[in-house]
Amino acid sequence: MKAIIPVAGKGTRLRPLTYTQPKPLIPVAGKPIISYIVDQLIELGVEDFIFIIGYLGEKIREYIERTYPNVDTKFVNQEERIGSAHAIWLARDHFVDADEIMIFFGDAIIDADLKAFKDCPTSCIGVQTVSDPRKFGVVDLDIDGNIRALIEKPTIPKSNLAMVGCYKIREVEQFIEACAHNLENEIRSIGEYPLTDALSRMHEWGTTLKPIPVDNWFDCGRREVLLETNANFLAREGFATEDPPPFDNSIIIHPVHIGPGCQLSNSIVGPYVTLGANTKLEHAIVSDSIIGEFATIHDIVLRNSVVGNDASIGGLQQSLNIGDNTEIDFSA
Repeated sequence: MKAIIPVAGKGTRLRPLTYTQPKPLIPVAGKPIISYIVDQLIELGVEDFIFIIGYLGEKIREYIERTYPNVDTKFVNQEERIGSAHAIWLARDHFVDADEIMIFFGDAIIDADLKAFKDCPTSCIGVQTVSDPRKFGVVDLDIDGNIRALIEKPTIPKSNLAMVGCYKIREVEQFIEACAHNLENEIRSIGEYPLTDALSRMHEWGTTLKPIPVDNWFDCGRREVLLETNANFLAREGFATEDPPPFDNSIIIHPVHIGPGCQLSNSIVGPYVTLGANTKLEHAIVSDSIIGEFATIHDIVLRNSVVGNDASIGGLQQSLNIGDNTEIDFSA
């Protein structure tokens, strides 16, 4: 089995953070998003990985090669970003000989029994019910729970069952043919060649695709979801820093993850905060936030914030001598 992980997107919904850092490398509970995916697949027994890179792709390649030196990796560059099926089709020479493939989009974290994917006797698709299916590829099921249709970002959805970005494909050659068919005939959805349409073509050709529900799906493309995911994982065993070193006149409100080399003085950190390595906090209060590596935070209160690497944020200090019956409001 080989794994294909498309990570060529620009992550525009997380700008300005993603102007200099690819979304898959943004840390969640002290661990980059892409590592959650790779670690899950390695645990499943996958040894061969193909990464489709593009925007800031060299940073992803450097991270993967440094973090997983013993894993067999290939990198394919998608220069023209015209859809996920096109991206995967570009890498076809690296997986055409595979018995089956796993496809995981590199910007989402999924809680699922991946063994159910591996053991499924047919090709399968991870799914979850969503409130607004118009934003996703959607699976429409018949009364018996079999797939009736697959539609990319439907204007008028017939189903609220979204594809969550994880797939197992057993008919590898047919999958490549389906991608090529859509590309050659310029069959697009919303101007692109999405994976949904390639799978729909396979379904039309008679391939059995089984929907497999996942427990949790964290689509980390928006700040609020990113912070929610960070809090969710920090609350789990094994992600938060259980015994942080003593810091100068500072209070830690668990759960938090504190990277190596951090310096804290006269600060309050937590709950649900991830601090990247070598972050420096002075006279700061930080909660429900993700702070990148080598950031400097001083004289400020931060909450529900995402701060990139090497950023510096400073607030205002006030020295006041206030008499009786005085009201001062600094929020204006």
